[in-house]
Amino acid sequence: MTPTPTPTRSPRPSETARRARIGVAVLFFTNGAIFANLLPRYPEVMQNLDVSNAAFGLAVAAFPLGALLAGLSAGTLVRRFRSSRVAVVATFLTAVGILVAGAGQSWAVLAAGLFVAGAMDSITDVAQNSHGLRVQRLYGRSILNSFHAIWSIGAVVGGLLGAGAAQLGIPITLHLLGSLVLFTVLAAVSYRLLLPGAEPAEVEAAPVEAPASRRAGFATSLAKYGVLAALVIIASAGAIVEDSGASWAAIYLSGSLGASAFLAGTGFVALQGMQFVGRIFGDGLVDRFGQRAVARTGGVVVFVGMGVALAFPSMAGTIVGFGLAGLGVSTLIPAAMQAADELPGFRAGTGLTIVSWLLRVGFLVSPPIVGAIADSSALRFGLLIVPVAGLLVVVFAGVLAGRRAPASGEQECADDPELHSAIAR
Repeated sequence: MTPTPTPTRSPRPSETARRARIGVAVLFFTNGAIFANLLPRYPEVMQNLDVSNAAFGLAVAAFPLGALLAGLSAGTLVRRFRSSRVAVVATFLTAVGILVAGAGQSWAVLAAGLFVAGAMDSITDVAQNSHGLRVQRLYGRSILNSFHAIWSIGAVVGGLLGAGAAQLGIPITLHLLGSLVLFTVLAAVSYRLLLPGAEPAEVEAAPVEAPASRRAGFATSLAKYGVLAALVIIASAGAIVEDSGASWAAIYLSGSLGASAFLAGTGFVALQGMQFVGRIFGDGLVDRFGQRAVARTGGVVVFVGMGVALAFPSMAGTIVGFGLAGLGVSTLIPAAMQAADELPGFRAGTGLTIVSWLLRVGFLVSPPIVGAIADSSALRFGLLIVPVAGLLVVVFAGVLAGRRAPASGEQECADDPELHSAIAR
């Protein structure tokens, strides 16, 4: 077999790509850490404001509402001002919104701060993922899950900082102000590492991600938007699971199961920690088995893990259940974003923006639903929304790409581990 010639690259583009990968990773880290700092303080915020579960859920829903109202502007902002600049500025404004929400002394201020934070977070989300996909195309292989793994590390760090601050009784305003300074400085430093220049005008669809019959089906608008809708459902299911851990894990553990302030924060930390594990191995699993198989397996893990935890409630079992839920959804949002970004028939960044925007529906509807069920019965029953989200993933994962078909030269040695290693490099 005659090996296929490999295009040569000068050292500078390779160095540029590596630097940009570090810069994007820092952005994802800060984005995860900023919001997570507030979550372990939710029981304290709720107690200070003396609001019901339903009222608190409505305030939390202001975050995704802001994201929905502002999210569609992200694509335009990225094309006009570059994803690098937009991501850094929006990161700072997200931290400001979180500070306002935590320091507020009324339900209205809490909701307003979360609204601003959600609006800016949605713009950050599109900008950093857009830049991450630019870097991924330079690498020529899947690295997007690794960025989301770094986001999970940031969320774990932020959650631990918030849980520690709550346990030590550090005032929320002082705690969140320190978080703002630390993480926005990191985001500003990352700017110098990111790729120069404007966003590419067009994105070339991956030539081997889907069979020819699927590409032909995308030619019709109905099929194109049908696939996009399914991708939104998959991403929203991931968002529902993430939000359940973020908004309710600490409240459920401290209220229903009697956990301490620090231990109550570990439910969210477990979810994000296991999500990190899933994402750090996610790129390799996706390259080997395909997005579809990985997503369906994850949906089953969510359903079984959280379903058992809710059926047989205990403190340890609940923490494990949230951890398994995080593991199960670890690749869902990156998978939906990548598939949407590569959908033919859309302007560069449009598919990604639409999915990033509409997945916030999951964050919007989840808190009020869970809160209303909790007030009418128990929070345990409201959290049944998590295993239901796992089932939705199993149903709709068929729109994701299967295992990457080997090229003609690769087919002859498809079982050769050394060849797979060389292709991965």
